[in-house]
Amino acid sequence: MAAALALIGPPGITGDDQLYHLSSDTVMPAYSALQLQPVLPVKADTPVFDATEMAPMPITADTQQKETEAGQNRQQDDILVTARQGHAPDDPLQAVNAQSFALTQTVDRAVVEPVALVYQRVLPTSLRSAIRHFLNNLSEPVVFANFLLQHKLGKAAETAGRFAINTTIGVAGVLDIANKDPFRLPRRRNGFAYTLGFYGVKPGPFLFLPLIGPTTVRDLIGLVVDRMLLPTLLGQPFNQLSYTVPATVLNLLDRRIEFDVQLREFRDTVNPYVATRSFYLECRQAEIEALHQRRPETPVVRQNLPSLACTNRP
Repeated sequence: MAAALALIGPPGITGDDQLYHLSSDTVMPAYSALQLQPVLPVKADTPVFDATEMAPMPITADTQQKETEAGQNRQQDDILVTARQGHAPDDPLQAVNAQSFALTQTVDRAVVEPVALVYQRVLPTSLRSAIRHFLNNLSEPVVFANFLLQHKLGKAAETAGRFAINTTIGVAGVLDIANKDPFRLPRRRNGFAYTLGFYGVKPGPFLFLPLIGPTTVRDLIGLVVDRMLLPTLLGQPFNQLSYTVPATVLNLLDRRIEFDVQLREFRDTVNPYVATRSFYLECRQAEIEALHQRRPETPVVRQNLPSLACTNRP
């Protein structure tokens, strides 16, 4: 880029003057001075100086075409170098993911966010909490099974107790009685993706998918297994579209409200896509490390997102 700027000339020089600006600063003053000096007698043994030798070479159409092509090639090289520097090794599909991210952001601003805000304003907080508790209670068998697979017998027992208490006393999970006195059994998130990470399965390439958002190949496989387990264990009506579609929509709106602050802070960063990717990958790694009761090798970076924290610890 520096070479290109040196060839073209500094800002403010336009037209054909750009192409011989470097020689005009040094050569043209001397050439003008020679023209203004009076003619002196020349001795026979004095070499003759021909000022025309220092005049700029005439610019032909071929020369101008070559300079234009050279400049275009340098600009293309600069663009390629910039793209390579922004590429992350854990995101080989960055170009596709970035497009999906941009499309998702557009749809979110136009549709999801307005609908979620209306949902938040129209439905009372108590009713929205009841719907969220009901859906969370249905996921407890998945959490229980994965704690067993991870040899977390104490947390598996607590999860089973939560499910039993909330399903009975809590009216099918509408009320989170298990989280209150005298039980004090907190809700914990878990799933097959955590179990895969617990046994050392690498996350694989990063993906950003519509409706799902940031994920990885490992986490996507785990999500599919989790979604299949509930209908398999409970049967009807949880395996029918009459349940799955409304439940998915309500869960999507509730999560959109829950993560509204995060989404807004991501939008305020220099590169929202990179901020989202880095935060997700680092949080997931921290959650996997928590299953082994150890700290992550690298702390979660949140310099530009001070209010965000990885809260989804199993």
